[in-house]
Amino acid sequence: MNVLTSHSTHDAQEDIRNRDIKIYLNGDLLHRDEAKVSVYDSGFMLGDGMWEGMRLYHGKWAFFEEHMDRFFNSCKAVSLDVGLDKEGIQEALAATAEANGMTHDVHCRLMLTRGVKAKPFQHPGLSRSGPTLVIIMEHSKPVETLQSNGIRLATVPQVRGLPMSQDAKYNSHSKLNCVIACLQAEQAGADEALMLDPHGFVNTTNACNFFIVRRGEVWTSSGDYCMNGVTRQKVIDLCRKNDIPVFEKNYTLYEAYGADEAFLTGTFGAQTPVASIDGKAIGSGENSVTRRIRALYKELIQENIREQGGQI
Repeated sequence: MNVLTSHSTHDAQEDIRNRDIKIYLNGDLLHRDEAKVSVYDSGFMLGDGMWEGMRLYHGKWAFFEEHMDRFFNSCKAVSLDVGLDKEGIQEALAATAEANGMTHDVHCRLMLTRGVKAKPFQHPGLSRSGPTLVIIMEHSKPVETLQSNGIRLATVPQVRGLPMSQDAKYNSHSKLNCVIACLQAEQAGADEALMLDPHGFVNTTNACNFFIVRRGEVWTSSGDYCMNGVTRQKVIDLCRKNDIPVFEKNYTLYEAYGADEAFLTGTFGAQTPVASIDGKAIGSGENSVTRRIRALYKELIQENIREQGGQI
């Protein structure tokens, strides 16, 4: 039997090449030790910015259009001028990947802030010099224990907020509520947090979207308060296409505790099994539905890469 040790859904295999990566910063490609932003930057000062996580396979970005739609929609919603169109972002990504000699098993964090502020105060009008665009790419593969051991979750007091407070659909730099949730879970002896919505229904973890499997049916939250996950939507679409019953609905911890399987979705880990919630083991560990969805998702990525002209 595997012994569970503390980890997170973003644990990656160590790769020494990442010690010398070049980072894109407003058009310049700088060694990671030289890539710095101002202490007056609105992202550092206020968490005023948006980000996107993507993965590179065989020289192509998986589901690039969907990620760009989310990124540009989020920026538009908060009146944040990207300064580039989708083609410009793609060119910046290509330049960063080329500078690092990266083609496969690469994770990217694309970050945009409102830029450097004239004074250290909140008003967005004080950001007058244009946005700050940063692209970090790393050679990155999930550790094997994420699949073999799964993730231990603990429900926490911190909840996902209402859309009129801070909509969870924003991939915002303002992630303090998720950080607090993660701290609460760690203090409870778990790996990550299972967060409820404002009405007490099961929602997401601090980092990923959450699914359960009950009697062959796949359930996830209603979508009203959860992250606008690209992988989440792909899983829902795959279930519908492959005759796997799937429901976006309100459900409680009672139903999550009694699930046959549970898994998390995210760009980095794809589908990561959940071992336990609040110390209660989930199912038998067989995870047959999760494994089927994971296989379908892998095929979908390969199909998407081929559609973009990539060679698998």
